[in-house]
Amino acid sequence: MARDSCLARVTAGFAVGGAIGGAVGAVYGTYDAIRFKVPGLLKIRHIGQTTIGSAAIFGLFLGAGSLIHCGK
Repeated sequence: MARDSCLARVTAGFAVGGAIGGAVGAVYGTYDAIRFKVPGLLKIRHIGQTTIGSAAIFGLFLGAGSLIHCGK
């Protein structure tokens, strides 16, 4: 039971981190694309890459933090 609970916590941490990271990445990617005057459809690609990258990193760190917290 404790193992399932820990897995659920890590999964929830990863999901929350991904959601927060995606939102922050979308805002920052949009700002960055406008600031550097990225042309045309490359703007969409730039925003998408920033969003996915931020979501993955935030999710990884929140998932790892949940795993560490679970071990106590």
